[in-house]
Amino acid sequence: MEIAPIILSGKVVRLEPLSESHAPDLTVAAQDERIWQYMLYGYLDNVEKMLALVRDLLDRQANGTDLPFAVIHLASGRAVGMTRYLEIRREHSSMEIGGTWYATEYQRTAVNTECKYLLLKHAFETLGCIRVQFKADVRNVNSIRAIERLGAMREGVLRNHIITPDGTIRDSVYFSILDREWAGVKRRLEEKLAR
Repeated sequence: MEIAPIILSGKVVRLEPLSESHAPDLTVAAQDERIWQYMLYGYLDNVEKMLALVRDLLDRQANGTDLPFAVIHLASGRAVGMTRYLEIRREHSSMEIGGTWYATEYQRTAVNTECKYLLLKHAFETLGCIRVQFKADVRNVNSIRAIERLGAMREGVLRNHIITPDGTIRDSVYFSILDREWAGVKRRLEEKLAR
């Protein structure tokens, strides 16, 4: 499983390797505090905080554990969010898709569907993954519903999994899609994107 920075393009979004140059657009996109309610980064309300996150993710990329992307909305030409591969386990041909957030106006639109489609297609068809997982805070009903709409199978809850920046002890619900399930998931996502 040879994982390297790559551009993944669709009709609505382009996922491009995250860089410090994306920080100004991402800072504008990040201004709704609700985006950060269940995220592990705190409220990224200025460019310095956004740059710190970008640099942290680029360090993780250099260590081989993550591959972060800026989500570019093609119609506007602006970075409107972030997503990434993480928990990359080359020896097990598996990884997680997560760390995903979008500006409020792009939530519940084709942006998320196409981002997940592009990432899953690359993971299964190019990288040869046998498993892709997702996780969400059990309180984050919107993210859980979005993961379920992808066709991912709910696996269970890790209790007292993470302590968030505000001190909350978080339970995380895990989902997965396996290689043998990808064809059906792909078909459903393509049907959604065609509407």
